[in-house]
Amino acid sequence: MLDPNVSEYLSYLAIERGSSSHTISAYARDLKKWCSFLRERGGGVLSATREDVSAFEASLLDAGMAASTVKRAVSALKGLYRFLVREGRVESNPCSTLSLPKVPERLPDVLSVAQAEELLGQEFPATPAGLRDHAMLEMLYGCGVRASELVALDVADVMLDEGCLRVVGKGDKERIVPISGLAARAVATYVQEGRPALARGGRHEGALFLNARGGRLSRQTLHAVVTRAGLGIGIANLHPHTLRHSFATHMLEGGADLRVIQDILGHADISTTQIYTHVSRAHLREEYLAAHPRAHETD
Repeated sequence: MLDPNVSEYLSYLAIERGSSSHTISAYARDLKKWCSFLRERGGGVLSATREDVSAFEASLLDAGMAASTVKRAVSALKGLYRFLVREGRVESNPCSTLSLPKVPERLPDVLSVAQAEELLGQEFPATPAGLRDHAMLEMLYGCGVRASELVALDVADVMLDEGCLRVVGKGDKERIVPISGLAARAVATYVQEGRPALARGGRHEGALFLNARGGRLSRQTLHAVVTRAGLGIGIANLHPHTLRHSFATHMLEGGADLRVIQDILGHADISTTQIYTHVSRAHLREEYLAAHPRAHETD
């Protein structure tokens, strides 16, 4: 059971901050655990102390939770108590001196340029679904959009004459993403030759990518399409996010400014985008080791 103060905070995130439903659901789970933890200790949300917060963090780690999960829970607590201080419900924030757990850095998986070319250069059936699948893969790699953003696109969001897409990302934030070249051509072909057949008799309400029944395509179907395409070139468990990572990495390697990549990807914080500088460095080292005649020790 959630404390009323917590419920108000979650409403604030949804209504005033425009946080995504995914974020709110995750915070609700974390804060529900917090409320239960406090009840077991005979306390409450408004009377919580720094010691309660530290004990809660330790209990999550002792339960074997990943550092990233604990970090999210601590972030939820920090946000809750910042809200309660502003609202005058508590005098001080018990989390104010608490450091977020350090999460081991994990570099995103990326395709090589050659793998991306092979993936998109496969033969796709000249059917409505085949044209659709090709267009979706080209957009994931050519525009760097998230899977959820891709399936949410409407036909009206695609402005090929202007070379851009209108994308609604996390927190319902709208951004403009460029589209050109092979991705634009694949989308144009699908819209002209594939989508009309899929749209017959369906209730698509303007959705760009449609399923066989004429409804908006689901993320699950998109994942299946990407997985199948990956298997076509010998890559198991290929994920749409891998194409987004590959887009960003290859843009950086091609000389794009990090701020430009940040805007295209829709990252609120540049630090999120900076992970790709590490990927690029790793790529440069691999190329160096493979190509330089004196890069390896000799006997």
